[in-house]
Amino acid sequence: MNAPPPGRTADWHARWQQFSSAALRAFHAYANWLVGISWRRFVVLALILVIVVGIVHDKPPFTWTITEKVDAGGPRVVIVPPRPPRPPKAPAAPAATPGKPPIQIVTPGKGEGVEISIGKEGVYIGPKGAAASAAEAATAPAAASASAAAASGAEAGVHITLPPGATSEAVRAAVEEAKQQIADSIKEAREQAEQARQDAVQAQQDAVQAQQDAAETIRELGRDGGGTRRVRVGIGDLMMQFTLLWIAASAVIKYTYKGRMQAEVKAAQATETAEAESLKRQVVEARMAAMQAQVEPHFLFNTLASIDYLIQTDPARASVMQKNLIALLRASMPTMREASDGGVRDLGRELAVIRPYVEILKVRMEERLHAEIAVPDGLLSAEFPPMMIQTLVENAIKHGLEPKPEGGSLRVAAEIVHGKLQVTVADTGLGFGKAPTAGTGVGLANIRERLQLLYGPRATLTVAANQPSGTVVTITVPYKTIEGTPT
Repeated sequence: MNAPPPGRTADWHARWQQFSSAALRAFHAYANWLVGISWRRFVVLALILVIVVGIVHDKPPFTWTITEKVDAGGPRVVIVPPRPPRPPKAPAAPAATPGKPPIQIVTPGKGEGVEISIGKEGVYIGPKGAAASAAEAATAPAAASASAAAASGAEAGVHITLPPGATSEAVRAAVEEAKQQIADSIKEAREQAEQARQDAVQAQQDAVQAQQDAAETIRELGRDGGGTRRVRVGIGDLMMQFTLLWIAASAVIKYTYKGRMQAEVKAAQATETAEAESLKRQVVEARMAAMQAQVEPHFLFNTLASIDYLIQTDPARASVMQKNLIALLRASMPTMREASDGGVRDLGRELAVIRPYVEILKVRMEERLHAEIAVPDGLLSAEFPPMMIQTLVENAIKHGLEPKPEGGSLRVAAEIVHGKLQVTVADTGLGFGKAPTAGTGVGLANIRERLQLLYGPRATLTVAANQPSGTVVTITVPYKTIEGTPT
């Protein structure tokens, strides 16, 4: 088999990608529309769709009729409509036999019972059991009829038997009873005849309907000599099932797609929040780096000028200050790089920057500065953000102790309070915001933002007044070792 040309395959693949992309876009558009409407509106639209499909599914263009030829050699179908049954004839009223007496009366003897027989042959009144004798005395046909009536009773007519010694009133009452029975019999016969007539009319109507159905069947089968028949075809029979399936699938899409959209919205919000926090952290770190870039040259130039002066006046102190400056630069350079990366480091490395910095300032301020670092060795491995202690120490000396003529003391301490690491920088200077060189508070604001980004509500920065003078600044962070294992 020859392989299809590469160009045709690539063209088909491109068309399929276009179709799938268009179908996917249409699906998402339809799903978004479903999610956008309420469930009540969805139910109303579904009912309207079912009603419309129920009306049009049997009409063109969804359903049509075609004519096709029928094999002439096939068996012919002959439909013979049933004939309607003839209505029953009404029963004829009995007529008296010509020449025969309609009423025959035989006087009973003493002590004999009276028998009254009413039948087709007339009325017989006579002694009980004497119907045969009365028939012999009278004409033969009439006596035979009366005897038969007396013998058969209700089968031939109405048969009334009176007890012996019955009076005329009893006979009259019996006759009245016989009349009533005859009237009831006639009424019942008429009702039966009317019911039979109605049944016959209904049967006739059914027969006419059967003839019409047979004629319609013959026309549909095309057995009228034309050799064709008409067949109804189309997609209308499947439209209702497809509509119900579409409604069910739409309900499932509406329910599931909404959850997916909510998850996507939450993910997008989380991504935006993370990006905003990352950008905010970068801004804070840039501020810290800019502030450090402004502070470090000033401090560095002052220190170098002090070393140059001490070389001429006190070479020993100049040598100590130079060694402290080298130690400060060696410890602060890695700290500045890690601060710009937004990371953390151990508290011991932070103090390695603070110690030479304080020693250099002690050389410059001489007896006006008394510094103390009270941090247990067990806390040197605790995790702590870089450059925060250095910023607090710089603020305490620059804005609290240097402007004060007599100077003061500086104390850096660390301890564990309620399971958290608490680092305190306290001075006995002029107090927060009282010095002529008081800053704008940007350094403290940057520290607060960095703590919020790193630890959230688990970290705090507090500023309080010291006794008898000065300021106490405390940073509280979760206590962890540098390896990341909580203790």
